Amino acid sequence: MAILDLDLAPTTPPAHACGDDDHRLQRPQRHGKQQDLVGEKDDDLNLSKGVRHLCERGAITRLPARYVLPPSQRPAPTASLSSTACRLPVIDLARLKNKKSGGGDHGDRAAALAELDAACRDYGFFQVVNHGVEEAHSVFDVARRFFDLPSAQRSRYASSDIRAPVRYGTSFNQRNDGVLCWRDFLKIVVDDDKAAASSSSAAWPDAPVDLREVVAAYARATRRLFRELMDATLEALLGVGGHHDKNKKKMILEEGSSQMLVVNCYPACPEPDLTLGMPPHSDYGLLTVLLQDQVKGLEIWHEGRWVLVDPIPGALLVNIGDHFEIFSNGRYKSVLHRVRVNSARSRISLASLHSLPPDRVIAPAPELVNDMNPRRYMDTDFEAFLRHIASAEGNHKSFLHSRRIPEPSSSVRQ
Repeated sequence: MAILDLDLAPTTPPAHACGDDDHRLQRPQRHGKQQDLVGEKDDDLNLSKGVRHLCERGAITRLPARYVLPPSQRPAPTASLSSTACRLPVIDLARLKNKKSGGGDHGDRAAALAELDAACRDYGFFQVVNHGVEEAHSVFDVARRFFDLPSAQRSRYASSDIRAPVRYGTSFNQRNDGVLCWRDFLKIVVDDDKAAASSSSAAWPDAPVDLREVVAAYARATRRLFRELMDATLEALLGVGGHHDKNKKKMILEEGSSQMLVVNCYPACPEPDLTLGMPPHSDYGLLTVLLQDQVKGLEIWHEGRWVLVDPIPGALLVNIGDHFEIFSNGRYKSVLHRVRVNSARSRISLASLHSLPPDRVIAPAPELVNDMNPRRYMDTDFEAFLRHIASAEGNHKSFLHSRRIPEPSSSVRQ
């Protein structure tokens, strides 16, 4: 696929931005079928190196064709965004931690649990304040400096293998995406608490020089937050005592957890109404903790329409993943979300995805399955997700839908 309107001038655009000046690259004139094929291969190679690489080659004034979505899949025009902004429920972690300190208003904590339960049922998303994660500023800084590195340094970690523990890539699922997404990313798998506590993993990027130390500290902080949120969310879902305590211990303490950090870069885009930073999708795990800057871009599917999330300064955004919807037997919702881009500013976000260890099976909680509420999902694990994502585009909740148990026909029920 040809890339049109790329600037070959040596001037480097601002960090994370694709400039909008009037200089344009006209594709070199070639004659003959063989030369056209060579040109298409060159274009595909440039696209595979990511959006930042395109921006560094020169200012883009028109969107390359591989990024242009069909009209039915494009986001609403930018001018209409003001009417779709959404302020998500706010959960104060301090109110949820009162029981362990032995102080505070227990009635207020019960009210906070009810608010958490409602947010998970009605939105599948909420924003957390008083979360105690103090590493946000430093990890944002190191993320920006990583994407500012020369393309050759970033590309050392490039891979199309979705199982790679460290992976620099572009789009959503690059090998299968029919239309590319306006996004580059760095993925880092944190194997366990020992790895999260160490900054010496040889596989992690060694530039910027403080990346390993800063990312390891952030991984520890978000894993601590995940456990605190799981403790409260399981209590909101299942209540206190009995099977709740057993399930909580099994899911959080005995079996450990898995964690994957994904640092996203969405450069400024010349025609943002024609593409997306990420397509509609849901997250595979139990909970995702999202750190984002103040550049709006995240949209969630709520009450039959896409709404733009209005971030609260200093808050972390948390969403229910597919595994939690399965565990809750559908009570808590893993909601479709997507990312739109803009023409003025780049956007950086860092998602910390948490679940059980990859070899552990997730299934609906027995307490939530009965004659009135039959089991809705098959058992699943991370391996099943990887097999699915390797063979499909993976958007529009197709993995979660693949785990649903078909409802019995009316004749069977009778």
